[in-house]
Amino acid sequence: MDLIADPNAWLALITLTALEIVLGIDNIIFISILAGKLPEAQRARARTIGLAMAMGTRLALLASLVWMMRLTAPLFTIAVFNQDISGRDLILILGGLFLLAKSTMEIHDKLEGEEESPVGRTATTFASVIIQIALLDIVFSLDSIITAIGMANQLAIMVAAVIIAVIFMMVFAGAVSAFIDRHPTIKMLALSFLLLIGVALIGDGLDMHIPKGYIYFAMAFSVLVEMLNIRVRRRVEPVHLRGPHAPPEG
Repeated sequence: MDLIADPNAWLALITLTALEIVLGIDNIIFISILAGKLPEAQRARARTIGLAMAMGTRLALLASLVWMMRLTAPLFTIAVFNQDISGRDLILILGGLFLLAKSTMEIHDKLEGEEESPVGRTATTFASVIIQIALLDIVFSLDSIITAIGMANQLAIMVAAVIIAVIFMMVFAGAVSAFIDRHPTIKMLALSFLLLIGVALIGDGLDMHIPKGYIYFAMAFSVLVEMLNIRVRRRVEPVHLRGPHAPPEG
């Protein structure tokens, strides 16, 4: 009940849900590509099962990481900084470094990387596609879960954001993907937010806490400016981000 009455909790939930949706676009694209190898009658079911598995993977990873973050006993000391590092600190620091590396590589790939070709059109069974989706979900879940930990302090908020985001993607996968394709700066903003969250996680791991309100304000202001840009320059052709092609038809 305290969370329901807390405006900061609602702000965290809305912000985290929006980020989870935008960061989940690549997951939708790859699931759609893999599902596109199946007969048309099976594609919708494969996409739904794939996204449901993505939600299950995220929740399992989230629960395990939050549990490990309770390990607050010092493991070792960094003598140079006179800083004790616990299991929780280690997870936060490694998670922050992962987000910094992942977002930097993603920005490079989207702007200067090579175009990726769609998955081959060889005969594929429904089971093999689901197995491939399950393996991809594990990879795609890491940045999503580390982002959740960096954005919210309450497990209930993280779980709710993940569930809402996946349900939203199940219903509006096509529309959300098309919007990001039309406005690639939204994708780039989300990746830049990962850099911000990564720095915040490393700071938390080193006992240099950055208030979440500052992060929320920076994100909200950036999104507001970009929405104004989109409205003012809606007739300007956007840049084309590199990445997977649209799912094959037929």
